[in-house]
Amino acid sequence: MAIELWAHRRGAGKPLIILHGLFGSGDNWRSLSRRFARQFDVHILDLRNHGRSPHDPEMSYRAMAEDVLQYLDRHRLDRSHIIGHSMGGKVAMACALMYPEAVQKLVVADIAPRDYQPAHDDIFAALDALDPSTLESRDEGEAILKQYLPAPHVRQFLLKNLQRLEDGAYEWKLNLPVIRRSYGELRTWPSFGGGTFPEPTLLIWGTESPYVTDEDRDAFLETFPVARFAGMKAGHWLHADDPGEFYRIVQEFLVE
Repeated sequence: MAIELWAHRRGAGKPLIILHGLFGSGDNWRSLSRRFARQFDVHILDLRNHGRSPHDPEMSYRAMAEDVLQYLDRHRLDRSHIIGHSMGGKVAMACALMYPEAVQKLVVADIAPRDYQPAHDDIFAALDALDPSTLESRDEGEAILKQYLPAPHVRQFLLKNLQRLEDGAYEWKLNLPVIRRSYGELRTWPSFGGGTFPEPTLLIWGTESPYVTDEDRDAFLETFPVARFAGMKAGHWLHADDPGEFYRIVQEFLVE
């Protein structure tokens, strides 16, 4: 059953929906959303079990796509553009295939419509080691994560999921048990009965990321036959590595 997603909205014009990746939230897109809001009515959503959106025991791509469609219906958003990164990119593709009439242009950032091998064991280990209820400060939380995750930007990304309660204690915004239980399904790509999305689509990937290969781009055209491709000198979090270039490429695609 679809749930009511939390969103931050700014700007005016054609609706533009932005969907974050695994362990993320709409807050990761606040800076870029201000740029897009110069020309679009921007909605940055928190997907289920992330950010400020409700927790739910089901976490499939079909369920998350239904959440997005309900959001579009509730706000009477017609023929929206959708940008999705990583897990959010799979949700965006699912939206386009399940509800093509609701999507005008689709942007998929550094993910392909296929199954992936496990790649987050270190993150799960770090999150499991951190009990938010015992923390007295975010610095204390970062010190725990540092034992598992040497990259500062990854630690800061994950620490955005900590929220402080009125009594001063911390808790996760993430529904970590459900995300862990659903991880196997989130790594897969469901069958949509051989359907295709015939509208303008952009696959943008990081040339320093392993998530999108030459074979992926060839296979992408089977489902998104009018897709075009753009590589960026960046890693998997390409929109954070070079937000200016990401904005330029996507903006040009959306306004043409």
